[in-house]
Amino acid sequence: MNDHVVIVGAGPGGLMLACELGLAGVRTTVLEKRTGRSHESGGGLLHARCVETLRQRGIAGRFGGPDTPRWGRSHFGLITIEYDEELAETEYDMLVPQVRTEEVLEERAVELGVEVLHGQEVTAVEQDADGVTVRVRSASGERDLRCAYLVGCDGVHSTVGRLCGFEYEEFAPSYYGVTADVKEFEGNRDTFVRGLYPNGQLGILPLQEGRIRLMTVEFVGESPGPEGPVTREEVLASIQRITGEAPAIEEPSWMERNGHPTRLATRYRDDRVLLVGDAAHSHPPSSGNGMVTTVHDAVNLGWKLAAQVRGRAPDGLLDSYEEERRPVGRRACVRAKAQVAAMYPLDHVAALREVLMGLIEMKEVQRYLVQYVTEVAYDFEYPGLPSGDGAHPLIGTRFQDVPVATPDGTKLSTYDLLVDGRGVLLNLTGRPGAVPDVNAQVAVVTAEPTPELDARAVLVRPDGFVAWADRDGDGDEGLRVAAQTWFG
Repeated sequence: MNDHVVIVGAGPGGLMLACELGLAGVRTTVLEKRTGRSHESGGGLLHARCVETLRQRGIAGRFGGPDTPRWGRSHFGLITIEYDEELAETEYDMLVPQVRTEEVLEERAVELGVEVLHGQEVTAVEQDADGVTVRVRSASGERDLRCAYLVGCDGVHSTVGRLCGFEYEEFAPSYYGVTADVKEFEGNRDTFVRGLYPNGQLGILPLQEGRIRLMTVEFVGESPGPEGPVTREEVLASIQRITGEAPAIEEPSWMERNGHPTRLATRYRDDRVLLVGDAAHSHPPSSGNGMVTTVHDAVNLGWKLAAQVRGRAPDGLLDSYEEERRPVGRRACVRAKAQVAAMYPLDHVAALREVLMGLIEMKEVQRYLVQYVTEVAYDFEYPGLPSGDGAHPLIGTRFQDVPVATPDGTKLSTYDLLVDGRGVLLNLTGRPGAVPDVNAQVAVVTAEPTPELDARAVLVRPDGFVAWADRDGDGDEGLRVAAQTWFG
């Protein structure tokens, strides 16, 4: 049986998926078109939901420590949302450059036996009933790779999506922007103010002494496309179209072009080919929501694809990836589109922005806007069993980090139970055997009851979502059905 998975794209989504597959022992190859990794990156936020996922895999400490800066604010349509202490505790962003995130994830993937190859361009894809053939071009020539499944994690201009005929629903006109790191510019600095202009946004972010990041977003016009290097003249022209003037700057030390339609793939899976992250859903920058959505795509898919490749997946398991994650991708696109609608055309939305500024002062509104994409719960329904208000409130939610103690007195975190990427059945009676074993693929852990988890038994999927929970022995049938649904 062909048990090989090929991932195209060594960004955060592709590398996180590679880690998940490597953890499950699946033979995995990552193909990256870039010949080397840049030392700079435009993205720099790891949302709390990403950090929690990394903690569940025991690698969060590699991305930062107690001294790593945290960003306790956000915005909606460039209207600032200042977090109170409670919101900052759960919705913070850890300031980690995306290039560092990619470095750490690649390091971990290689530790788990994943092959990561740079300078590899995919030029053709053909799938049949038994697998996928991928034509790859590199400096040494062309070759074919044969795999059981192919996953496109290759970004907003996805080659996999194009070659395999994936269609997209477009939500908004294209946007275009450039990012450039420059030295302090003299003379006309006060002319340029970060913020919203009639034709777009200008961001000015001091990174360190003698280094400033300029960022533009234009709501009109089309991006020149991903090909070709960004030039100093292109940066200046973009700033001038937004502000009416161009700053006096020397040649930037680093430049990057951004811009693409806000769009959502009409499907995430075509038989043996799947899409993850920006290849499936792309939108303008939106407070780090692209990263958190991408990472959670990868973690949702990883254990399901591993089970499929190994012949252990119950019917419909791999289809549940699209069923669960496409609505989240759509929410990310809608949130980004709503922000554009609150910014452009500026003269038309001035009254709307005035109303929004008042609403955003309300704590309930802040929480809603901040968690619109990040606070995900799935609707798990099992035939013949209680659902909706009749089901345990934990079912379908993210498993929380709760301290528990085993009968021998060992203290651990519930996140520690997910480090090896397996499903977990947490027996909270304190009595071994009081909850029935349900599946050989599920680890059973007995712990003492805790008021933080109002349950006798909790079944947790490898991606950290609660598949079943009950308060008494009457729930054993539900536990059995939930285990069969997700683990076969």
